[in-house]
Amino acid sequence: MEKIKAQLIGPTVSSNSKPAQDLFAAQRFGEKVGEKIHYSLSETLFLIETKKLDLYDYRNKKIAAKKITERFHKLDKKFKIKFTVFKNLRSRGYILKTALKFGAEFRVYEPGTKIGEKHAKWILFPISEVESLTWHEFSAKNRVAHSTKKNLLIAIVDEEDDVSYYEIKWIKP
Repeated sequence: MEKIKAQLIGPTVSSNSKPAQDLFAAQRFGEKVGEKIHYSLSETLFLIETKKLDLYDYRNKKIAAKKITERFHKLDKKFKIKFTVFKNLRSRGYILKTALKFGAEFRVYEPGTKIGEKHAKWILFPISEVESLTWHEFSAKNRVAHSTKKNLLIAIVDEEDDVSYYEIKWIKP
C-alpha cells in the first residue's frame, strides 16, 4: 500500500489522498470531514510507526520522526499517556475514536465492529499511575459513561508504559 501523505497545520493532521480514503474505508483510521480524513495525534503517530503515513508541515516539508513526538507533546501535554493506551489497544484490534463530545479521551469499539452500525462499548480515560483521581472526578467520569450508555474504562499507565485497564459498569440491584 502506498503511504499516506498527511499535513500538520496547527493542531490538525489531515489528508485527502486515495491511500487515506482507502485506509479509512478498510480500518476506520481517521474521521471523514468533507473530502479529507482528519487524524488524531495518536492515530497519526501510530500510522507513522506502522509505516503507513508520512507527515509534512505547512511548507510541504517532511517532518523528521524524532521531532513528531516533541511537537505532539507541545500540542497536548498528556500525549504520551494517550498514545501509549491508543497503541496498546489498537495493536490488539480495538478501534479508538476521539470522544471529546462525551467529555472523555476516546470511544472504544470492539474488534470487528462496523462503526455507524454499532455503538462504542466504552468511553476511555487514560491516566498515569502518578496522577490522582478524586472520588468526585471518578463519579463525574462514571456519570458521563452511564449517560452515554457506555461502560467506563480507566487505563492506568505505569512508568514502564505498561497499561492496566479497569472497567466500571452500572448494575441494577
